[in-house]
Formats: sequence, C-alpha cells, structure tokens
Amino acid sequence: MDPLDFLRAHAPFDRLDAAALRRVAATLEIAFAPAGAHVLQRGAAPARFLYVIRKGVVRLERDGEVVQVLEEGDTFGFPSLVGRTSPLVDAVVVEDALLYQVPEAEFRALVESPGFAEFFVVSLSERLHRHASLQPVPFGRALWGSLEGMPLAPVRWIAPGETVQAAARLMREAGASAIFVEGSPPGIVTDSDLRVRVLAEGRGPSTPVGEIATRPVATVPSGSTLLEALTFMLERRVHHAALESAGRLVGLITDADLLRLQVQTPLYLLRTVERLAVPGDLPTYGQDLAAMVGSLTWSGLDAWQVGPIVARVNDALVARLIAFVQSTLGPAPVPFAWIVFGSEGRREQTLLADQDHALTFSAGGEGVDAYFARLAREVVALLLEAGFPPCPGGYMATSWRMPVDDLAARFRAWILKPDPQGLVDALNLFDFRPVAGDLDVGPLDDIIAAAAREPRFLAHFARASLGLEPPLGAFRHIKEDHGGVDLKRGGLVPVAGLARLLALEAGARDRPTLARLEAAAAAGTLSHEGAATLAQAFRFLMRLRLTDQLRHLRAGRPLSTLTPLDALTSLDRAYLKDVFVAIREVQQATALRYAIDRLA
Repeated sequence: MDPLDFLRAHAPFDRLDAAALRRVAATLEIAFAPAGAHVLQRGAAPARFLYVIRKGVVRLERDGEVVQVLEEGDTFGFPSLVGRTSPLVDAVVVEDALLYQVPEAEFRALVESPGFAEFFVVSLSERLHRHASLQPVPFGRALWGSLEGMPLAPVRWIAPGETVQAAARLMREAGASAIFVEGSPPGIVTDSDLRVRVLAEGRGPSTPVGEIATRPVATVPSGSTLLEALTFMLERRVHHAALESAGRLVGLITDADLLRLQVQTPLYLLRTVERLAVPGDLPTYGQDLAAMVGSLTWSGLDAWQVGPIVARVNDALVARLIAFVQSTLGPAPVPFAWIVFGSEGRREQTLLADQDHALTFSAGGEGVDAYFARLAREVVALLLEAGFPPCPGGYMATSWRMPVDDLAARFRAWILKPDPQGLVDALNLFDFRPVAGDLDVGPLDDIIAAAAREPRFLAHFARASLGLEPPLGAFRHIKEDHGGVDLKRGGLVPVAGLARLLALEAGARDRPTLARLEAAAAAGTLSHEGAATLAQAFRFLMRLRLTDQLRHLRAGRPLSTLTPLDALTSLDRAYLKDVFVAIREVQQATALRYAIDRLA
C-alpha cells in the first residue's frame, strides 16, 4: 500500500479531500526508527513533525510510566507541534518502526481543515457524539419525519350526548377508527371502546358516547416526529396518538397511518405477538424481531434507541405466553410477577439473547409452588421455541421462583452480608423489571435503594462490578481473542456495571445505563465529564455490536460474540481503542474511590 492509500484509510487523514491528501503525500518524509530509539524526549526541543506510525509500536511515557501505546495508523507529536513547546512525554519505539513524518508547515496548513483539527482538539465524548451524528441517513428514512408533513385524515368530533350508534356510524362514514368527544376536557372513543365498553358489557346502541369516552386524552405535540408518536403508542399499548397544538386537539395518527407509510413498525410486530398462535408461530419470532431491528436501524435509529422498543415487544411476547399457559393451567392462585433482568431488565437488548428471568408471588401454600413450577416450566419451553437460549448461569424462573418475602430476604442478605455468590446474584437481579403479573414488587426496589446507605456493601459491589475489563494489553493495544473482540464483555458490561454502581450510591432507581449515568452525574458520584464520556462510549459500542450482528444475519451466519477488528473502519478502530482506554481509566478511579484493595 503506498503512503497516499495508507493515509486515506486512517484518521484524521480520511477527512481530507483528494487535493490535500496529494499535498501531504508530496511533503511526507519516511523514517526508520529501531526498537529502543527515542523519537521525542520530554523537555527537549519541540517536535518538527506530526508522526504517523506505518509499522511498529511506539510507547508514550512520562517519568517511566506508560501513558499510551500507539500502533499502526496512530499519530503522535501534535501537542508539541500545536503549542511549539517541548514534548510532555517521551516517545519510545517498542518494536522497529517505520514512521511517516508530516512536516510542521504542512501540519499547520492541514489544521485549517475543521475535520482534521477536530480530531486533535475535541474531547473523546464530543468526538464520539459528532461521529454518531455524521452516520449517513439515507433518503426516505421515515421515522425522523415530522407529523406535520403527514397526510392525516381530518379530525372528527361528536357531542357527548350523542349515542354510540351515531358515533359508530360517523366513524364508518369517515373511515376512522377513533373520534373525539366534545367537552371539557375533551375525550376520545375508539373502535376498541365500542367493542369492550359497549358490546362486551351488554350496553345498548343508545348509550351516550360521553359515558364510554376516555378523558383526558393523552397527546403528543403536533410537531413530533414519527418515532416519537411510535414510542407513545408502544409505551401505552394503544393504536392511536392524538396530536395537540396550543392546547387544542388538532389531529390523530394511527398505526394504520404508519403502515401506509410502509414503515416496518414495531406496532405491526406487537399486534402480531398479541395475536400469536402458540406454539405454531413461535419459530419465526426471532426472524421477525431481527427484521424489525434491521428496519429500525435502517430508519435511522441508533442501537441504544432500539433497545426499549425490542423490550416492549419481548414483554408482550412473555405476557402472551403466560396467558396461553394459563388458558390450560387456570388462573394463578395468588398474585405474581414475572420479572426480567440483565440487559432485558435495562431495556438494552437488541436481538434475541439468553433468558434472564424469575418468578415471584405473594405467598406460598398448598398447591401454589406446584402451579408456578408448571407455569415457569412451560413458559421457558415456549421461549426456547421462540429462539431465546437458556441462561448459562441458570437465572431462569424454573430455578428462581419463590414468594416475594423470600426474594426480599435474599436481597437484604446480599446487601448486609455480601459474599461472592450473593454479589453475582445482585449484579444480575438488581436490574430487575416486572413484565407480567399483578404483584406489586415496589418493596424490592426499596431494598435496593437502601443499599446506598451501606458503604461496606458498596465497596464489595464495586469490586464485583469491576470484574470485567476492556481487552487491552500491557501496552494498551486492543487484544483480539480467537480472531475478534467481545464488545459486550469488554465494553458494554463494564460500562453498565459502573453505571449501576454509581447510580446505586446516588440512590437512583433508574435501570437503563444512560439514565443511571445521568443520575450519577447529577448526584455527584461521577463527574459530568466522566458520565458524558461513558455515555458516548456506551452508544458507540452498542452501535458497533449491532452493526456487526446485523451483518452476520444478512450473510446468513450465526451470531458471534466476537467482532473482528478488520471488520471495522480505521476510524472506528481508533475510537474503539480510545473508548477502551477511557473505560479502564474510570474503572481505575472507581477502584480507588471505593478502596477495593483494602477489602479482605
């Protein structure tokens, strides 16, 4: 590869136009530096070049401490060049190096290019944010479009004293599935209301429509995006979203409107799940979910935005499977809750993953455990049919099934008497979220929140949370394992662990990692800069991982936990290394903060 092609493939030169690249290549000097050579020395004369490593390894040191290890494609020397000051670090060649040297005059010309200069002067979190915002959004990505530009049907109104028959007739004539009801506040009646609140309850056609209307009407601003309307419907499990402007109802969007836009929406899959033929339709669930995720990603959503939508659809599936099993098993003898945890509990799952769930109920008793044992066994079997692998650690309702008082006692024991297994259990279950059943599990949340007042537990929890580290070698280069990097274990889990720990100390009850980081920054258990860096790192890693997973699916290959570095762009590889280094630095600071080295 000639120098021009090499530079074009590496940041920040990949941001230059063709003319600037040719000018750099024309002025480039090539130098060989043997192992042990000092290319720059701290306190010596200012650098005269921007150095680009073509081959070899260079280590930056300060007082003998390794600051950073640089590899092929990395640059160094720019702080000294920019400030025309002595280097702040030594640059020592570790492995024989071939260096491309960009002269100072040419470097100063290049920094006039905003994209080139940004690489050197903007913080990591800001660079990641800008990088994400620059990802191409193809024409026609409808989810980001405004509702104001959509051809929606005119708003229909009816007086509250009119009959439901008149309302049904008006809706039929308008081809509408909902109608607004006059009054203060105004109300809404949908076709579902006519079935559930009139026909199912034996009411007659002369029933005043005002008696069955829903008031007040939940609304979204008329200037919202299609995505915001979609999220509104998913969160409320409705098929309509009323539009509001200046305090007035001005329109209505339905799931049918979304389908007309040929958007492969989660609402479509949600409706399919709610009408699922069990077990006949289960084997295609994973494919349908992957298609939806691919569509959402194509529509411009980032991976961290896809997670909550996937969680909502998976929740509906679990509820559907429980209802199916109960159709033969009968109603539950006591109130219960099916809870999920791990990434599903945090709403950060993007594709099918291991089952992580538990079943808790208000009280034990004769026949109670037998009922829930069978419920758990049959629901787990159906989830397997739908494509959810079993949890390797055994965190499934077939094993984790007990009265809520017993589960609460375990939570307290993990906090008051932390032991290794209890801490592992806490790392999993403290992300819990109820998805089905009618049991109030709020008291469990209270117990977790109280852990903020237990410094001994926090210290042990910190050590457990720091168990996984980024895959960096002794010289801070990225280590591949069996031909790839595990972005989940090496990046996402460490960030999620830091967020969980620091939010717990802050007394926050949030589950999603990004919300926890915000809560930690607001409470002062994490700096705002640290929170911003980890948040952007988390988004970056989720995007890389989902992109690689979707690439596997499109190629018809099974999903892999490993992402090959050579599958990434040079800029993504450079950012990945920076992200791993940033995560490790926060982990090291956290270890000092909780003094985990003093624990027995």
